[in-house]
Amino acid sequence: MKLSVTDIEPNLQADVLVIGGGPAGAWAAWNAASSGASVILVDKGYCGTSGCAAASGNGVWYVPPDPTAREAAMVSREGLGGFLSHRDWMQRVLDQTYANVNQLADWGYPFPTDDEGKPYRRSLQGPEYMRLMRKQIKRAGVKILDNSPALQLLVDADGAVAGATGIERQSGKKWIVHSGAVIIATGGCAFLSKALGCNVLTGDGYLMAAEAGAEMSGMEFSNAYGISPAFSSVTKTLFYNWATFTYEDGTPIPGAGSQRGRSVIAKTLMTQPVYAILDQATEEMQASMRKAQPNFFVPLDRAGIDPFKQRFPVTLRLEGTVRGTGGIRIVDHTCATSVRGLYAAGDAATRELICGGFTGGGSHNAAWAISSGSWAGQSAAMYARKLGNKGIERSTEAVGEAAFNSGSDYTLNPEQIIKATQDEVFPYERNYFRNEKNLTESLHRLNHLWQEIRTSQAADDKSVIKAREAAAMVATARWMYSSALERKETRGMHKHEDYPQQDDNQKHHLISGGLDQVWVKAEPKELATNNLLTV
Repeated sequence: MKLSVTDIEPNLQADVLVIGGGPAGAWAAWNAASSGASVILVDKGYCGTSGCAAASGNGVWYVPPDPTAREAAMVSREGLGGFLSHRDWMQRVLDQTYANVNQLADWGYPFPTDDEGKPYRRSLQGPEYMRLMRKQIKRAGVKILDNSPALQLLVDADGAVAGATGIERQSGKKWIVHSGAVIIATGGCAFLSKALGCNVLTGDGYLMAAEAGAEMSGMEFSNAYGISPAFSSVTKTLFYNWATFTYEDGTPIPGAGSQRGRSVIAKTLMTQPVYAILDQATEEMQASMRKAQPNFFVPLDRAGIDPFKQRFPVTLRLEGTVRGTGGIRIVDHTCATSVRGLYAAGDAATRELICGGFTGGGSHNAAWAISSGSWAGQSAAMYARKLGNKGIERSTEAVGEAAFNSGSDYTLNPEQIIKATQDEVFPYERNYFRNEKNLTESLHRLNHLWQEIRTSQAADDKSVIKAREAAAMVATARWMYSSALERKETRGMHKHEDYPQQDDNQKHHLISGGLDQVWVKAEPKELATNNLLTV
């Protein structure tokens, strides 16, 4: 059931196509348009409201250009990330983020002031932030297609990316965009775990990029879990710094509130419930907390729970590469991928360059979305400008056969595939605490799921979106576990029970790729630094 160009309406053209409407996509679109390019942005949801950033408050890695402060900012997370981050890239991101956040202030973002009356610009409220970004990109002339997920990339005769095809959800109409360049800004993959704002983040951009020949990097750093009430999707974790974690009988869990607390909580959850109470917050702090992150308290209030005085059950929800650092490999300072005409930004692109093997919510992630989106937008516009009219007039074909195998007699059951994939990536004993036996067994089953996908087709146009999501999740899990097997050490968020120590001989990046046959290779950190910053 491959999409035919003759069946698709509307048939659109642009210098740059941006796939994804979160912060990275919005900054990419604004910068491409500001560079003189015609731009179309397609979003799986409604640009300005979909994705994890729009759902809540976001810390930002915003550091004024003071050498001492910048040095401290870079040092603070290097060890946690296993010393895989790159200083030159961190400096670039700090510079670009500082400039762009100040640009937000000029546009009218309502930054609060601190106790001294100075603007406080280290956090952004998602709804206000993304509402402003939508307004700005429309003002810049960007055409937005909401509720229009991309399904396949288009390539020309030389294999360069030249647009994409997709479907408008509400009408069911197919669309095609011919473009000089494409930017993948589709976010990471959280495997439909119901983590806050993440249920549109299923790795679709990874799949499309890989089908065109792009590579991944750091996919072993993809086992991020966020704490949430057991009955809620809210994975905002900052306030748990003031929590006491207990067993069901109220006895405190040793070590659960320490730096290693999440590991302790995961271990405990494997055998019994875990409860939390925010009893370490003062009354003054409690009021500030409610003002800073009101959505944290919504599910608790609805359940009639005062989290400062009453215990509530918690769980860990997989956030995968959304709060991990793996993603599409970029090959130079422009955020280009290894495929001509294709760029990556935000969570869709690897964040190892500034985070190494560990990150959390907001902060570095928000800064990377702002910065990489800006660079990708500028670079894609320049690339398209060099192509001229040829960029949108060349002959193209759609690539990627997962769920489009029209010659198959088998109909794909997306829900079944998704559930089977979640069974491999959700359990703490498989993904959080890794060992070769469980990784190998899971990868064997995931490979069988991929073969099932490759020999089946979506039932109809209505189910093709879910079928592509299922295929993307399986592909993502296979890169994750293949890379995890290759990294025979514990580094960053990758915890390997068979190799519990960090190995100085493995201070390298792991590049992965392939679909029918997944491959993994090591790239020395020094080589990556030299290649990536070559202008």
